[in-house]
Amino acid sequence: MAEVSYYTKDGLEKLKEELQYLKTTGRANIAKAIAEARDKGDLSENAEYDAAKEAQGLHEGKIAKLEGVLSSARLLDESKLDNSKVLALSIVKIKNVKNGATMSYQLVSETEADLKAGKISVSSPIAQGLLGKSVGEKIEITVPAGKIEFEVLEISR
Repeated sequence: MAEVSYYTKDGLEKLKEELQYLKTTGRANIAKAIAEARDKGDLSENAEYDAAKEAQGLHEGKIAKLEGVLSSARLLDESKLDNSKVLALSIVKIKNVKNGATMSYQLVSETEADLKAGKISVSSPIAQGLLGKSVGEKIEITVPAGKIEFEVLEISR
């Protein structure tokens, strides 16, 4: 069974829109490319036809993967989440204890992660270290650069 992933309403909507695009416009474009390549003659020596068929296989694989993600996706009702501990969809303000730098991150599903927008995957090392923690708690998190000690300053939605 696929692992359950939790999404915001916007994140789930984006996945559904992408799947719809792949099933309609994406498939139509690939079918057109295959037809054009087929019209060019002998299929046994037609590199364009082979490339189009390979693209079709990759496209169908992407559709199947996205359908699997959506089948195990769950919508989180943000209004019912507890703000006393860090959970998926929490917006967490943390402070690097060593240098005093503060940063805020929202913990989201892997497909919604966008570091520039301050959204990190719940499966990332920082998010894993923060999950279940409360305001005032200090945690040591191992990141690629080594171990960093953080303090949880604030939890919101």
